Amino acid sequence: MQVAFQHLGTIEYKQAWDYQESLLGENLGIKKRNRDRELAQTNEGMEATKSHFLLCEHEPVFTLGKSGAMENLLVNNEYLKEKGISFFKTNRGGDITFHGLGQIVGYPILDLERLKPDIVLYMRNLEEIIIRTLAEYGIQSERSSGETGVWIDTAFPHKARKICAMGVRTSRWITMHGFALNVNTDMTYFNMIVPCGIQHKQVTSIEKELGYKVPIQEVEEKIKNHFAQVFGVSLI
Repeated sequence: MQVAFQHLGTIEYKQAWDYQESLLGENLGIKKRNRDRELAQTNEGMEATKSHFLLCEHEPVFTLGKSGAMENLLVNNEYLKEKGISFFKTNRGGDITFHGLGQIVGYPILDLERLKPDIVLYMRNLEEIIIRTLAEYGIQSERSSGETGVWIDTAFPHKARKICAMGVRTSRWITMHGFALNVNTDMTYFNMIVPCGIQHKQVTSIEKELGYKVPIQEVEEKIKNHFAQVFGVSLI
């Protein structure tokens, strides 16, 4: 299966969200037309859905998932305005997280019916992409039982720290939203929230783990390679 890759650069969160919704809507339209053809007992003109993989960075923004609690935002609106930080309630899963410069945000718009219609497997595959990418920098990361995303040192609760957050939405097996990998992220922003609604857990970045900055574009290329390998697709 071919997946169209786009790098959106540094883009406002709402603009990227709207773009994802438009790509999702196009695919839902294709599925509806195909369903109508099936009901009419004709397979003529059947269309294939179009999958996409978007990478970008965002200006500072906090986003709250459908199951999130406002109490996990530890500052008020006035403070957010003063610091130039945006805030959005979203339709993805998960709780609250931060997006900002120095962080790679990935938005796969995939038709899981053309891969495997299994949302749990899909989440594990997203995690696998990041785990493999981090391994190339000598960072040993892993999954944390009962929690999404990618973590380090989960066997030691006082040291466990999240390096990549994830939250997705699916509609008729079309995915949107995705992951946020901290590369050279300003970690002080996370002091303003309870990250992912998980108390007493730390967050980290590639820079924090290695002690130096790494080129964002270099990390993005590794993510793209592992994305294609894990999902068994070709990026075009």
